[in-house]
Amino acid sequence: MSKQRTNFRALIELTAGFCLVLFVLVISVKVALAQKPIREQKAVKAIDFLNSIGVNSAISKRGESLDKTIELMKYTGIRWIRAGYEGDIPDADFIKLHKETGVKFSYGLLSGGTDIERLLKGARKLDAVGALLAFEGSNEPNNWGFKYKGIAGGKNLTWLPIAQLQKDLYAAVKSDAMLKKYPVWDLCENGAQTDNVGLQFLKIPMGAGTLMPDGTKYADFATCHNYFSHPSHPGLYDNQTWNAADPGPLCKVDGLYGNYGKTWLKKYQGYTENELLTLPRVTTETGVTLSNEINEEKQARLYLNLYLSQFKQNWSYTAVYLLRDRVDEAGNQTFGFYKPDYSPRKSAIYLHNLTTILADKSSKFNLRNMSFEIIDQPETVHTLLLQKSNGKFELVVWGEKAKGSEEVEIKLGKTYPLVRIYDPTKGTEAVQFLRNTSAVKLTTSDHPFVIEI
Repeated sequence: MSKQRTNFRALIELTAGFCLVLFVLVISVKVALAQKPIREQKAVKAIDFLNSIGVNSAISKRGESLDKTIELMKYTGIRWIRAGYEGDIPDADFIKLHKETGVKFSYGLLSGGTDIERLLKGARKLDAVGALLAFEGSNEPNNWGFKYKGIAGGKNLTWLPIAQLQKDLYAAVKSDAMLKKYPVWDLCENGAQTDNVGLQFLKIPMGAGTLMPDGTKYADFATCHNYFSHPSHPGLYDNQTWNAADPGPLCKVDGLYGNYGKTWLKKYQGYTENELLTLPRVTTETGVTLSNEINEEKQARLYLNLYLSQFKQNWSYTAVYLLRDRVDEAGNQTFGFYKPDYSPRKSAIYLHNLTTILADKSSKFNLRNMSFEIIDQPETVHTLLLQKSNGKFELVVWGEKAKGSEEVEIKLGKTYPLVRIYDPTKGTEAVQFLRNTSAVKLTTSDHPFVIEI
């Protein structure tokens, strides 16, 4: 019996020792994980984000007032307007608006326009005062067909005239000594092409098998109207603007993939999913009207998230439709930052707050890195690290939950003496100050916070 007890005691001691070693190992692993360095991330210039913020406006036509447009652009902080010769906006109005606000213009053929020489003539005047941003091709040829060189195209007809016009526009810009420095943005809704003219490419690759020749160059940037509320996916849902900005097939709306990956109408093959990730791109229309589900408050929050999601997912420029509601057409009301009487919606006020918080003018500085991470980051929480010319970091954290909220903790790479937290839905002043802190806790829902460090 004594020998058995001795063996049993030895077994117990051995087991206890093993458990102790295992416990120490587990604790060591947890400590190591806890002490894992927080990932360093490179900032983007705040001014680059601000410069991406655009809008559609008739400026001084279609019932709009030039003086009011100037006032609205100054207040919202919007940096560019999608425009063109459609509507016969006087050149002097473009120039006055630019000189008083610094606003630039994408200048395009727009709906049904085919006069390339007229477009270039107007563009030269904008270039002379530094007001030109880019050229744009036709607006939605699936809705606005036209004749080019005597041949009707677009809608459910052949798209060869559409392709030929875009090709000629590109060639005309790039052969002009004064204007060739500007990028050419593509036409939009090329996913609707009825025949494979190759408009799913910026430049048709060799062996593509398209009706237009290999090597045909259409544009420098892809162009989309990826409205984040779309008949193909209506209503409110989590990650709404984030999903609309997704460059791949996960996008539920009329996005990059359906126009440049595999066309949504005829399924013509374009770029691969990997190629789409780095394809230069812009959005020249997006937005949402008010409804029982989307009230003015929700619209305003979505518009803030929209600009952030687009920029974070590599859309160089994004224009909301519209600055002010149309008064000369039905069906396009309540998109605007402003009502027809020029009274601001909450979207105008919240955008003013965000652009004021992030305001910066200089781009001549070197970017730095900052270490941060969100512990167990939810799928509906996103970040954009910006840096101002004064050296301050502006870490934008936004939630995209259709309903409810989530608690998140942002771990910083070191202790900072002062951290300011801003909420653009509350105003332009900081809503919280943290001193000597290395972490920030937020309750995220459906709008951004700005953490200034």
